[in-house]
Amino acid sequence: MADSYSVTVESWRPSLGSLAVLAAVFVAGLFVVGFDQGHLFSLVQGEAAFDQLFLHELTHDIRHAAGFPCH
Repeated sequence: MADSYSVTVESWRPSLGSLAVLAAVFVAGLFVVGFDQGHLFSLVQGEAAFDQLFLHELTHDIRHAAGFPCH
């Protein structure tokens, strides 16, 4: 005879704090991919960051795939 096993599945919901952290990470990522033109690195590098555009070049193809115009 075959043995049968029962599995108990409990309902689970993420906490509000974890959803808030996830939303903050999403918004920060959206800014970096979609809108950053040297703003983040300008906090450290100053005006040179606006000419070098490290994050812009790093996320350039992602911008086009997501539909953001960047030039």
